[in-house]
Amino acid sequence: MKQPIQIPSDEKIRLTDFDSDYTGKYDDKDEAKLETEKNIARLAELQEVMYAEGKHALLIILQAMDAAGKDGTIKQVMSGVNPQGCRVTSFKAPTPEELSHDFLWRIHQHAPPRGYIGIFNRSHYEDVLIVRVHNLVPEKIWRGRYEHINNFEKLSADNGVAILKFFLHISKDEQKERLEKRLADKSKNWKFNPGDLKERDRWDDYMAAYEEAINQCNTPWAPWHIIPANKKWYRNLAISERLVDALESLDMKYPSAPEGIEKIVIE
Repeated sequence: MKQPIQIPSDEKIRLTDFDSDYTGKYDDKDEAKLETEKNIARLAELQEVMYAEGKHALLIILQAMDAAGKDGTIKQVMSGVNPQGCRVTSFKAPTPEELSHDFLWRIHQHAPPRGYIGIFNRSHYEDVLIVRVHNLVPEKIWRGRYEHINNFEKLSADNGVAILKFFLHISKDEQKERLEKRLADKSKNWKFNPGDLKERDRWDDYMAAYEEAINQCNTPWAPWHIIPANKKWYRNLAISERLVDALESLDMKYPSAPEGIEKIVIE
């Protein structure tokens, strides 16, 4: 059964309707990897045009449960882009200074300028996810943040920022396997955080929080994509396809050459 990736803005979803093992038309991992490599190469070309033109920016938002592959997505899908034009921001627990401002203050500072790709590894959505699950602020406050988020993203879009939001959807069983691998592999022990197990105990609460965040903040200017992420190779393919499509839709062009350049002679 075909499963949507980009969610229409006028539809409400239930995460239980989405299969984390879904791989679309691809049964063969090698075929999918070849397509992903083509997308990575094309993404590099498009990034160069965007950087040169300086009229648009791309903001990629990655949200997921622990071990779902946010870091792997950045490492693999963005492997071909020029680091000069790409900025990655990982949002951790807010600092005392950040807490003294509104919740979007620290986010806005890291929004990509025109010509750049910005990647948020976790994002402002933590303020309607972990804040909700752990009851860090009253419900009236975090519920009001959906509107603030939509307005912030609309402001960004109106200023030339294309926004793509990806929820990397893994199953609880798949997370268990990945966490166990971190324990078994000494080279990955550093990635294991005992606190992840406490968050895992709240799995159903997080799924409810993600589901509502997607439904409340899925807009035409900042669409949500639910990426089946149990198969890393399909995750990379699905995301790379959508990044290429988004940048190609901007119809970018290299700036015109300076007048008279054809007459210049370099001796």
